[in-house]
Amino acid sequence: MVSPASELLAIRDYPATFQQFRTQFAGDEACRCYLEALRWPDGFVCPRCSATVGWKTGAGLWLCSSCRKKSSVTAGTIFHRSHLPLSTWFAACWFVVSEKNGISAQSLSRVLGLGSYETAWAMLHKLRRAMVRPDRDRLDGVVEVDETYVGARESGVDGRRTNDKAIVVIAVEVADGGKGLGRTRLTIVPEATQAQLLDFVHRSIASGAVVRTDGWNVYNRLSKEGYRHDQVSIRASGDLAHVVLPGVHRVASLLKRWLQGTLHYGVSQDYLGYYLDEFTFRFNRRNARSRGLLFRRLLEQAVVTDPVPVSEIVTSGLDRYIWG
Repeated sequence: MVSPASELLAIRDYPATFQQFRTQFAGDEACRCYLEALRWPDGFVCPRCSATVGWKTGAGLWLCSSCRKKSSVTAGTIFHRSHLPLSTWFAACWFVVSEKNGISAQSLSRVLGLGSYETAWAMLHKLRRAMVRPDRDRLDGVVEVDETYVGARESGVDGRRTNDKAIVVIAVEVADGGKGLGRTRLTIVPEATQAQLLDFVHRSIASGAVVRTDGWNVYNRLSKEGYRHDQVSIRASGDLAHVVLPGVHRVASLLKRWLQGTLHYGVSQDYLGYYLDEFTFRFNRRNARSRGLLFRRLLEQAVVTDPVPVSEIVTSGLDRYIWG
């Protein structure tokens, strides 16, 4: 039986600089050992029968002593059946988190020498899938909720109506006075209906939290569904919307600036959800003390994220673009 790999993380938890990264992950074997330490910190666990006794074969696979299944540390992760070396994936992870505002597929293809924009594009979208844990804690405390619209300017529409823009709902934890922001959650809704907005609140905010919204009546049911509803009418207050709900308007502004600045060539509406995941990952970890820690966090989530083939990422709407 091979002993747990937790000592590896205790000694070399994560690289702090690019030079340390190059030294620590000089080859695929070092990358594989690091993934094993992240995926099985207490020792190998068979993905088929959950047995905890196994041996590592000469080919780098794990052999379960109970059901005799051979497993790879990358099986069932976003790296599943990838033809790219693990060292290339690790480098992609490093460049994604080390750049404060992210990296485009074109830039990633160039720095990794991939020779294919499509390969870099697929890698980035798979990493974005790993940036949001499905079991993450819901927001709590005082949470502002509002909608924003992402897309080019429209004519002939007013109010909350839209023909071509994406409707993004935002929730963000706020401190007293709205001066400090905590975690955020964002999602796209097809229509800003009561059912869809309340479903977002239920999935994103813990029961009992204070949910602060504007005076729109679609949120009226919140007080009957386990929340303390703090409803502020913008019209009655006499203040502008960004004064009444400063938190969500700050997040919306940062989101649009990021989409326009970092991804200035445009974002397809079909893939906007992936970019919202990346924005959420970055925003919620904006105070991380080290880019290396973000690197480790991304890999931790990558080894527990189910694989997704490129065919599921690619959709038919490639010619439909929106602008930040």
